[in-house]
Amino acid sequence: MQDDGHTDRRFGAGGQASEWNAKYNERDGAIWSGRPNGRLVAEVAGLTPGLALDVGCGEGADAIWLAGRGWTVTAIDISGIAVGRAREAAELAGATIEWVEGDVLQIPLPARSFDLVSLQYPALSKAAGDRAVQTLLDAVRAGGLLLAVYHDLDDEHREHMKSKGLDPADYVGADDLRLMLGDNFTVELHGVEPRVEPPPGSPHIADVVLRATRR
Repeated sequence: MQDDGHTDRRFGAGGQASEWNAKYNERDGAIWSGRPNGRLVAEVAGLTPGLALDVGCGEGADAIWLAGRGWTVTAIDISGIAVGRAREAAELAGATIEWVEGDVLQIPLPARSFDLVSLQYPALSKAAGDRAVQTLLDAVRAGGLLLAVYHDLDDEHREHMKSKGLDPADYVGADDLRLMLGDNFTVELHGVEPRVEPPPGSPHIADVVLRATRR
């Protein structure tokens, strides 16, 4: 998507950071459960640990879980508040993780470096452009795994999000991401799967899962 100079402020890194910080400031304590995402656990538990990139790490539960199983983890989030809470949680857990505050689509990433790139319910703005997303995909090394998990949104959920000023069509979805993989990845799974251990009361009980290995 080209930037015509009138892009909504939430698509800028500063705008997104402000909005996410406001969300985390709604509570004094953690807003998430502190448990790793169930789909990540299901897909990764049997893998040999290596270098992992946790995109949109939030308060750190996934990164801490990975580190506890021998992974060397770099975890990125656009919210400084989230990263601060994640760092504190990691210290309590005795986990060593490289924490990065910033927009993953604007941070230079080393090409072909990670054995696992995990995107759990990512918010990747299309306004950043395909090249920025491709740089993220290029961070997966040969034989490495890309695991992207999205909420399976029905029309009602989409309309609800749009009423809150957030249109899912403005963000890179699983179908968009698969098209960008091209011939560089072998897609092992791309479909709707039951959500693994959803939080109590969650309206999202199914996920769209994209799992692919770089050739």
